[in-house]
Amino acid sequence: MSIVNEEVYSVEAAQAEVKSAAAAAAETITEERGDTIRTRMGKADVIKFAGLILFFILSGVAVAAVWPYIGMLFEEGGTEILKEEVQNAGVGGIFVILGIQLLQIIVAVIPGEVVQVAAGMVYGTWGGFAIIVVGCVISSAIIFILVRKLGAPFVQNMVSTKYLEKFRAFEATGKLDLIVFFLFLIPGLPKDMFTYLVPLTDMPLGKFLILANVARMPGILVSTFASNGIMQGDYVTSIILFAVAGVIAVLGIVFRDKILAFFGNRFGSHKNG
Repeated sequence: MSIVNEEVYSVEAAQAEVKSAAAAAAETITEERGDTIRTRMGKADVIKFAGLILFFILSGVAVAAVWPYIGMLFEEGGTEILKEEVQNAGVGGIFVILGIQLLQIIVAVIPGEVVQVAAGMVYGTWGGFAIIVVGCVISSAIIFILVRKLGAPFVQNMVSTKYLEKFRAFEATGKLDLIVFFLFLIPGLPKDMFTYLVPLTDMPLGKFLILANVARMPGILVSTFASNGIMQGDYVTSIILFAVAGVIAVLGIVFRDKILAFFGNRFGSHKNG
């Protein structure tokens, strides 16, 4: 009997050692994953902070460059002189606005309308429109590739969890393409934040760039057209356009969560039906 007891004890001891080793291994894996997530989140902080610093530097350079011309606005015919002077800066002026537009989307906290208005005032309706669209395409592609490479932890450090969950629900409806188009079309919604969320879905890069940037175009065109109207002296039309666009944008901001819930419920219920 003692031999049997000893064998039973040995088996139990061996099982305990296996369980202990397995628990230790699991704990080690968990810690390694946690370290990886913390590292990725740290990278997100660094990238965002660097983007903000670079934006402020570029903004400071841009302000310093045009500061001598601001006084022209108060002189007779100064508006036309200012427009010609900035346009004469050539490629340099284009790249300043393009660079700010890139950062506006990448940092995702800078109002895009300000950049659009500036582009329209300096380069006209279609010139400003083209610069902004190019900036949107390039910056959207950069973010998409970056998020696909770094994964969810990169986004979780910058975007609210509730929006992550909403986009997972949008993808589950099977109508993600249509939802993304409308979300980027409606004024007042956080399009730059959505740019960080779409790459977490299965949508291909090419499709995202087409849907998102085609949907942005009407709002961009309104901004550049209205701001160019100010430079042309058509103040009434420009004020009306800015007022209407502003009201729609405010409604989009106020009812943001309800709009997102509508798309989730609408297309979710359609799939279930």
